[in-house]
Amino acid sequence: MKNNDIPPTTATLSGGPAEAEEERTLLTQPKEANDLPKVGAKYIWFILLGLFGAYIALVTPMALSLAIRIKELAPNNEEYLGYIIGSAAVISLFSGPIAGVLSDRTCTRFGRRRPWLVGGAILGTLGLFVIATSPNLWIVAVGWVITTLGWNTVIGNFTNSQADRLPESQRGKVGGLVGFITMAAPVAGSILGGMLATDAVLLFMVPGVIGVILVLLFAFVVREEDSRGRIFTDKLDLRLVLSKFAYNPRQYPDFSWNWLGRFLFYFGLTLNSTFTAFYFAQRLNLEVTQIGGLVAVAGLLGVAAVIAGSIGGGFLSDRLRKRKSFVLTSGAMFSVGAVIMALSDNLPMLLVGSAITNLGLGIFSAVDQALVLDVLPERDTDAGRFVGINGLANSLAQSAAPLVAPLILGIGATSAAEKSYSLLYFTAAAFTVGGGLVVLKVKAVR
Repeated sequence: MKNNDIPPTTATLSGGPAEAEEERTLLTQPKEANDLPKVGAKYIWFILLGLFGAYIALVTPMALSLAIRIKELAPNNEEYLGYIIGSAAVISLFSGPIAGVLSDRTCTRFGRRRPWLVGGAILGTLGLFVIATSPNLWIVAVGWVITTLGWNTVIGNFTNSQADRLPESQRGKVGGLVGFITMAAPVAGSILGGMLATDAVLLFMVPGVIGVILVLLFAFVVREEDSRGRIFTDKLDLRLVLSKFAYNPRQYPDFSWNWLGRFLFYFGLTLNSTFTAFYFAQRLNLEVTQIGGLVAVAGLLGVAAVIAGSIGGGFLSDRLRKRKSFVLTSGAMFSVGAVIMALSDNLPMLLVGSAITNLGLGIFSAVDQALVLDVLPERDTDAGRFVGINGLANSLAQSAAPLVAPLILGIGATSAAEKSYSLLYFTAAAFTVGGGLVVLKVKAVR
């Protein structure tokens, strides 16, 4: 959407009188960060539930289910996991910003964001069904593309909704709670995966059904303003959509520096997390199908670390009105945890390293999310567009890192079974601490 998007002077508002008055205020007041009214508990709880559902459906396959499925279809070719995840992430480079632009310009009775939430959840669950029933790796790859398209659209529009609704004073707190959800969901998924590992359909579909139900709860319980009255002076076409991919980084330097820091951190995170199941299996001399319970244990310890990191970091960031020092601390902490994992040869040290990385991730996910919303350009007209561009940092990292990881794993490897996982984790450590350092270049936020 461009700056000439003209909000309606009158609009049909859904909900009761109190909700209508709140939405009318959102339509008529200037949407500077400090002018947004605080959101209520209902909005926060249901967006957290919706995000929990989306993440449990999307991240569970990355953490465990895909590894098990690939092991079934292509034994001794675990590197295919990186290629499949990376290929889908490449497609997300284009789908994220496009979905953001289309969401900004969606004119329906139900608002701009809710139609994309519902459609994305249904599409993502369809992709999980394709993976569960696929006869070969090619169909698995197609299914994973469909899955990521759907659930990334859901997650992106939850972020768009936060950009529309959250004032600055609540961004760190909500970001902390969201950070906790993003880590709690994979843990719940790992527990489900350990219970359902022998049934391919249930292994993928149970998280998917949970995701659909929780996203629909948000879509039908939380009201959104009617967007049919919005007026656009420019025609939506392919040229306009493609033009939204680009912007002048010098015009928005703070947004650009934060984008780069986010990319570096998530590149390191993806290197660290993509092969966790295989890494645990190698170091503990187990089959990958036998470590679902251990991954779940590591995740449960990670939940405690994420609670301390995301909620504590988010709330403290709001209270102290500081973001950058927390982001730097998170990158350094994740780096320490990755190094410990790289040097570990027993379960206790692997769990300690994993817990420290989760503590760093919790702090980063909360505070960087708040920082993104603090420096988001053109919030009133192009929020979805810039949320999509910001999402490119994640997508690029998640597409490049799995493709680079097999090359790192092959350096100095003595055999196909003994890959260089330690080097992979050292590399992850370097990138995450680099991401924290880059964010120090942001000027407008402390």
